[in-house]
Amino acid sequence: MKIHFLGAAREVTGSCYLIETEHVRFLVDCGMVQGGRESMARNHAPFPFDPTTIDFVLLTHAHIDHSGLLPKLTRHGFEGPIHTVSATRDLLEVMLRDSAHIQESDAERAARRRAKQRKPPRPEEAAIYGMADAEQALRQVRPCAYDQRVEPRPHVMCLFRDAGHILGSAIIEVWVSEGEKTTKIVFSGDLGQPGRPILRDPTPIEDADLLFIESTYGDRSHKDQEATREELAGIVEHTLAGGNVIVPAFAVGRTQEVIYHLHRLTREGRIAPLNIVVDSPMATQATRITQKHAALFDEAARELVQWKEAGTGLPRLRFTETAQESMALNNVRSGLIIISASGMCDAGRIRHHLFHNLSRRSCAVLITGYQARGTLGRRLVEGQQTVRLLGQDVRVRAKIHTVGGLSAHADREALLAWAEGFRKPPRQVFVVHGEDASAQALASALNSRPGWTATVPRVGEVYELPGASA
Repeated sequence: MKIHFLGAAREVTGSCYLIETEHVRFLVDCGMVQGGRESMARNHAPFPFDPTTIDFVLLTHAHIDHSGLLPKLTRHGFEGPIHTVSATRDLLEVMLRDSAHIQESDAERAARRRAKQRKPPRPEEAAIYGMADAEQALRQVRPCAYDQRVEPRPHVMCLFRDAGHILGSAIIEVWVSEGEKTTKIVFSGDLGQPGRPILRDPTPIEDADLLFIESTYGDRSHKDQEATREELAGIVEHTLAGGNVIVPAFAVGRTQEVIYHLHRLTREGRIAPLNIVVDSPMATQATRITQKHAALFDEAARELVQWKEAGTGLPRLRFTETAQESMALNNVRSGLIIISASGMCDAGRIRHHLFHNLSRRSCAVLITGYQARGTLGRRLVEGQQTVRLLGQDVRVRAKIHTVGGLSAHADREALLAWAEGFRKPPRQVFVVHGEDASAQALASALNSRPGWTATVPRVGEVYELPGASA
C-alpha cells in the first residue's frame, strides 16, 4: 500500500490523500488550496495522478478546502462514486454550485479586462471548472448515514463517524485488505471542539493501524465557551451604540454558530435584543439545510430551537435576498451585526462591508475562525494598518477581535484528548492539516507519549506501508 500526501500537509487547506494498493486507488478529500498567490496556480495545475484511474472518493465534509476540486476531478475523467454523509451531500449542492459560479464569474471578468487592455488572457485566469462540472460531481455523490457500513469496492470497507466540526463532518474509518492482511486507516477529517454548541462532540475511535490527525490548532488552546460568550457580549455591547459589528463568517458552520451564541445571550438577558443581518446567499441556504438536519443537534441546541419557536424576546434576524438589500446595509452607520461570507475575507460581500466599516473607529470586526496565510483575514489578524479593498487602500481603524472560542476546530488539548481514546497507539500517525509550527507541536506532544510515533509529512511525499506493495 502507498499513501500519497497531495495537500493539507504542513498547510491547512487543499486536503487530498491518494491511497493505492494492488486492488484499488482512491482519494480521501479533494480540496482547494486557499490563501496566497500560489494557491491559484496550484488549483489550476494538473492533478499528480490520472483522474480516470481513481475508483472512488471518500469525503470528510463539505468545506471547500476539502471538497472544492471535486468538479475538476470529474471534468478530467473521474467517473466513480463520491461517498459521504447525507448532510454533507445537501451542503455540497450549495458549496460546489457557488464555487463553480465564482469560477465562471471571475473568468468572465478577467476576459473582459484583458479584452479592454488588448492583451491575451492568462491561463491562470480561466475557470478551473464550470457549473456543468459541479452538477456532474453532485450526480456522483453517494450519501450514507453515520455509522452505516459502506463497501465502495471489494477489499475496502469504511464507516463514517460524527466529527463534530460542521454539519455532516466525519471521521472516516477505512479497512483495506491486501491478500490476508487488513490495514485499518483512520482519517480524523476536521475535528470539532468538545462542548461547542449545536453539534455533538467528536466520536471517540478505539483502534487504528494508521492515523491521520488534523492539527489546525495543534499548538494553542481556545477560550472556554463561557469566556467566549462573555467576550462576545462585551464586543457587541461596546460597539453597537456607535458603530457596526462586521463578522466574516464561513457560510457553513460558523454563521449558524454565531447566530446560536447571539440568540443564547439574548435569551439569558446578557445583551439587549439585537439587529442581525446575514448577508450571504450561501449562508442563508446553509442555515436552512442546518435546520433540516436538527436530528444531528446536541441537546442544548434543540432547547434553543424550542425557545425560538415560542417567538418571545428574540433578536431581529433577517437574511438579505438581493444585491440591493446588501448594498443598503452600507448606509447604516450603527446598531447592525452583519454576518457575511467569505470567512477569510478574500471574496464575496464581506469585502464591501469591510470597505465601508474598516476605517471607522466606532466599528469592530469579529474574526471567528482560522485565517490562512496570504488571505485578507490573516493580514487583519496580524495587525496590518492599511489593506487593499475594491481597488482602494483602506486604513484599518476598526477594532479587530479574534474570538478563538468560536473556532470549529479542536484545540491542542481536545486533539490530544481525542487521541487518548485509542486503546493502544496506532502503528504510525501522520499529523496533517496544520501549518508547520502547529503540526510539529502536536507531533511532538504525541511522540512524548509511550508507544506513539508521529510524523509531519510534506506535500508530495509518499508513504509505503512495510510488507505491502501497490
